Amino acid sequence: MKDRFTVAVAACLMAGVAMIAGQGAAPPAGGQKPGEKPPSVQKPAGTTPDSKQAGAAAAKGADAAFILQVANGNMAEVAHGRLATQNASAAEVKQFGQRMVDDHSKALDELKGLAAQKNVTLPTELDAKHQAMQDKLSKMKGAEFDRAYMAQMVAAHGQTVATFQKEIKGGADADTKAWAQKVLPTVQEHQKLAQSINAKLKGGGDKPAAKSPGDHSR
Repeated sequence: MKDRFTVAVAACLMAGVAMIAGQGAAPPAGGQKPGEKPPSVQKPAGTTPDSKQAGAAAAKGADAAFILQVANGNMAEVAHGRLATQNASAAEVKQFGQRMVDDHSKALDELKGLAAQKNVTLPTELDAKHQAMQDKLSKMKGAEFDRAYMAQMVAAHGQTVATFQKEIKGGADADTKAWAQKVLPTVQEHQKLAQSINAKLKGGGDKPAAKSPGDHSR
């Protein structure tokens, strides 16, 4: 009898321990029910840039690319213009070349200041494309130079105007856009003048005045 009582007490104690253990077990994280998949873990906010942030970063890269492209173009205009003051035969072409030296030297100086503010390192020599044109023009003189140089000026300024307009419309940096807006009218004036002189050289208008024997203008 005593043995049966002891066994019964032991059974009750074991059942109680099991019940307490079951009640103290931690529920699945997040209230997860048996058989359910654990909820997905979300990344902390700010760890991945959104599309606007990514777009802004790309636009700033485009601003830097604009500065570099214009710097290369300005350097080329100055170099080609100096050749024009030496190798051209028409006075009008010589005068245009000197204006390119003056205006683009000024623009390049301004651009150096802007580039310094934006931590953009400018080139110090012509790139391969512009150097090839410089080498080509340097081998020409007289009327041959006039035609080749002015044709190049029409093409180059057409591309430059489009580059400036793109920056003004879609650039992200306010300072770079403001500088482009300020310089664009001068570039457009150069474009119209180049088109006019080029048309005259092709016989589409009055011929440019030939250099007089005593004309030593640059």
